[in-house]
Amino acid sequence: MTLIDDAQLAARLVTDAARLAAEMRISGLEVARKTSISDVVTDADHAAERLVVETLTRERPDDGLLGEEGTNTPGTSGRRWVIDPVDGTYNFASGSDYWCSAIALTDGDVAVLGAVAHHASGTVWVGGPELPTTANGQPLQAREDADLAGLSVASYLHPSGIAHENVREPFLRAASGAATLRMLGSGSMDLVGVATGRIGAWFQHSTPAWDWLPGAAIVAGSGCSAVQREVSGLLWSTAGPPAATREIVDRLTGEVR
Repeated sequence: MTLIDDAQLAARLVTDAARLAAEMRISGLEVARKTSISDVVTDADHAAERLVVETLTRERPDDGLLGEEGTNTPGTSGRRWVIDPVDGTYNFASGSDYWCSAIALTDGDVAVLGAVAHHASGTVWVGGPELPTTANGQPLQAREDADLAGLSVASYLHPSGIAHENVREPFLRAASGAATLRMLGSGSMDLVGVATGRIGAWFQHSTPAWDWLPGAAIVAGSGCSAVQREVSGLLWSTAGPPAATREIVDRLTGEVR
């Protein structure tokens, strides 16, 4: 199988998962709480993950699988598919359309491609470090490099994190350098926004693999930067034009205040 074959499969998987989730939302959702009032899961999350896993088990039987809703299957190929059946579940369950289905393929420790489907707009983005990012098959327009001060920056900070200095202080240093701040509730949608230029840059701490890898691959395929850095015991993920990403990292580490 080629990278193009895998990209086509990934696009089909996220499209089917997003369609199933949207159809189930129309019929009415069963919603359960996970770790907090804003960390929820629905029966659509589970059903969409099952759909993706069943397809991958059939079409890529040697690859490993990791899903947000509990899938964890070792493979023999050295490759692994990382699945987020509904990214932005709180938005999804609340009736917002700022959610998506996302998947990444890793080879060893490297994400070679990501795919994100936004059902409401009918858009599927696919890209990776060696795969220029497309939207519904059309190449994205290249973004120009830019400094953080002229950009919006998206992030997420759970209210409980405000009390912890090792979360709060790096967050404030990074956020204060941007033109404006956004918290929209879907990491993969935010990262797609970075790739398209709808969002200037992005950062977040302790980002799960399924919230980071699909979008990070798409960002890399757009020519922007997607990097991670440990600061005060936490792993921060950042994305944006190269100059802005460097400044976010410098602010997170305290080199710029």
